[in-house]
Amino acid sequence: MSQKSRIIIVGSGIVGASTAYHLAQLGWKDMTILDQGPLFETGGSTSHAPGGVFQTNPSRMMCKFAQYTVDLLRSLSYEGKPCYHTVGGIEVSKTKKRHEDLYRKMGIAHSYGLTDAKIISPDEILKLSPFIDPEKIHGGYYVPTDGLAAPVRAVRAMAKYVTDMNAGEFIGDTPVTGFKVSNNQIRGLETPRGDYEADIVLVSTGIWAPKMGRLANISLPLVPCEHQMAWLEPFEELKEFQADHKEAQVEHALMRHQDYSLYFRQWNDTYVIGNYRHEPRILESEELKKPEDAEEMPSLVDFRPGDFEGAHKESNWLFPKFAEKKLTKKINGLFSFTTDGNPLMGETSIKGLWTANAVWITHSGGVGKAMAEWIANGEPELDVRQGDINRFHQHHHVRKYLRARGKQNYREVYDIIHPLQQMEQPRPLRRSPFYSRLEGQKAQFFETMGWERPQWYESNAELIKGKNFPNREGWASKYWSPIQAAEHLVTRQTGALFDITGFVKIEVSGKGALDLLQKVCTNNINVPVGKVVYSVISNIYGGIKSDLTISRLEENKFWILAGAGNGMIDLDWLKRNAPDDGSVQIIDWTSALAGIGLWGPNSRLALEKLCEDDDVSNEAFPFFTIKRISISNIPCIAVRISYIGELGWEIYTPTEYGLSLWDELREVSREFNMICSGAGAFESLRLEKGYRSLGSDIHSNANPYESGLGFTVKLKKDADFIGKEALLKIKEQPIQKKLACMILDDPEGMALGTEPIYSQGKNVGYVTSTNYGYFVDKHIVYGYLPKELSDYGTKLELEYFGKRYPLIVTNEPLLDPNNTRLKS
Repeated sequence: MSQKSRIIIVGSGIVGASTAYHLAQLGWKDMTILDQGPLFETGGSTSHAPGGVFQTNPSRMMCKFAQYTVDLLRSLSYEGKPCYHTVGGIEVSKTKKRHEDLYRKMGIAHSYGLTDAKIISPDEILKLSPFIDPEKIHGGYYVPTDGLAAPVRAVRAMAKYVTDMNAGEFIGDTPVTGFKVSNNQIRGLETPRGDYEADIVLVSTGIWAPKMGRLANISLPLVPCEHQMAWLEPFEELKEFQADHKEAQVEHALMRHQDYSLYFRQWNDTYVIGNYRHEPRILESEELKKPEDAEEMPSLVDFRPGDFEGAHKESNWLFPKFAEKKLTKKINGLFSFTTDGNPLMGETSIKGLWTANAVWITHSGGVGKAMAEWIANGEPELDVRQGDINRFHQHHHVRKYLRARGKQNYREVYDIIHPLQQMEQPRPLRRSPFYSRLEGQKAQFFETMGWERPQWYESNAELIKGKNFPNREGWASKYWSPIQAAEHLVTRQTGALFDITGFVKIEVSGKGALDLLQKVCTNNINVPVGKVVYSVISNIYGGIKSDLTISRLEENKFWILAGAGNGMIDLDWLKRNAPDDGSVQIIDWTSALAGIGLWGPNSRLALEKLCEDDDVSNEAFPFFTIKRISISNIPCIAVRISYIGELGWEIYTPTEYGLSLWDELREVSREFNMICSGAGAFESLRLEKGYRSLGSDIHSNANPYESGLGFTVKLKKDADFIGKEALLKIKEQPIQKKLACMILDDPEGMALGTEPIYSQGKNVGYVTSTNYGYFVDKHIVYGYLPKELSDYGTKLELEYFGKRYPLIVTNEPLLDPNNTRLKS
């Protein structure tokens, strides 16, 4: 007999419970929450998790998830006992390199709202963690609101709320054996206890997610990875905390020793050592035992003593009292890793089938809230693009690739990671057809969504001779070369070729194509054939979901160009909003087309020499238009746009012609002193022109009016669009913040992004984008500021590695405000 629910949540760990809790707060009823294990210690990662909550994260999304989780857990209790202990979290520094990095981490924390984060001395650490040897460390990074969760207790508290509200039922000992799907719509699932029906199913099974995905014939790309924890014998000094093991009482601060990939927490009258310092060990979810077959729980596997030897020795060195104690309880628990360390959230390719997986206790409250909003309202309030299940490209779903990336992410959990640090393997995967030519010019390749993209060319080293470019030192000099500065200048002076094959190219066609694009875009897409439109895609709250260029190739055929990072999310959004009557066809042509950016003052001179049958003059081929042209013997589509603020074209051709196109353009461009430039110059060039970068300058927690993109919003166009109602209301209100251009007013100053900005000692924003503008000869900084601080000449400060440097607000763009260069 089938049982009908409004939603079925598979997995009653902390993520499933959090989502149910937040849906209940939104008024949802008739929820069924199933788990294969006994309630509420179901045997998943929640059941054995140490509970540590360190909120600081280089990802704004993850940091905000963690902050909300702390607030949520602090508000919960079960049977009079707290679900969170606010004991503070400390990351200690054994090396000077680590200690310096703690100041960078503190800056990120201040930028994202953890304003009480600070650096403390060894003696201050000793007061919060009395067993440590303060002589062994330089100091520590301290967040007072970090602490320790009681995960299972929190699940019980949230489940009680759901049942008390008569909003849903939790059912244990009910494994899912299959999914019922009809016409790509979820209809329910199968269990040994019978079928359950629902048009919405959320999978939140953590380490079992890949298995659940395979049952539904989709990919949920994560890998379960082993992680060690060990308990010491009791300490006499902690005897007042003696209690049942499950109580996990705590008073001492939560500690991390990241130089050796270790963490430590008090657990009643003893301590737990957590160890990441061992070779990553990956399993597949089908290898895990069933709850009834597991000795303790299925998320625990055999402890490997050899993996713990170094960790034990290092722990005894840092905490001398530990050496007096033997290890008692030892576990090897499983938890989830993805290719990029972020969760798997959102609706899958099957309508109504959702995922919330690869989530740590630290982020569980925030993820549950976002998932509830997403399911109930259609969008979460927080920008969660970094966690969107649809962000992945095809290779991200390959299990061998997943295992390799999962292992490396495990190794790097506590590493000092530079924002430009490149993964080493598996590479190379995706290469443009002229990759060999780029390699021949000694390109230094960076990876973006699998694509190998030149960051700079060592063959251009001659260009820096005799030049005095601003130098970078230390942290700022990593993954950077002064050659980028030279490429920037030459591109402005004569021009350059850029490899843009990795741009996502989407064709939208059919009689319903225009209506679809009018629905999802804020700008008016109903333009003559041959015209190009730049538009924002708004979410329902008026935030910026994406930005795109849309070209009208034919009456019912449009071309969309998007960045590699967000392109798959854009593709998914178009498909979800397309009618199901066959009136719209959507094709991703990315891999079928090679792309070259031909930009700079001499770009037309070069192109004219190769276009015998096409007029590329400004009159015949003006700015923001698209044409099919022939370059030598090669069929191409050329788009008169430029993300660097120069005259030029994006040129696309079928992949098999790509090498020939590169060779033709490269040969003739040399006649006009043009070079090949990399993505490093591309980034500084776009910032000099004031162009926005999706994910940093613009995102769904900023609206077009705040970000300087109000010109893309056509509220009076003859079509409603997603977010219109919200944007109408936003426009009626005074702007509270503004994306401002600033100049770093100190030659010794530096910024790379996410640094906090201060006004009279108060944190007022953070750096969204920054780089040196080598043509305008200024260090450029962008960031959102309160409206009253965004006026020209306002003096502010920026903090970089704990030091403050002066900033001055200026007008934008710094280059070519009248677009003379672009439209020449």
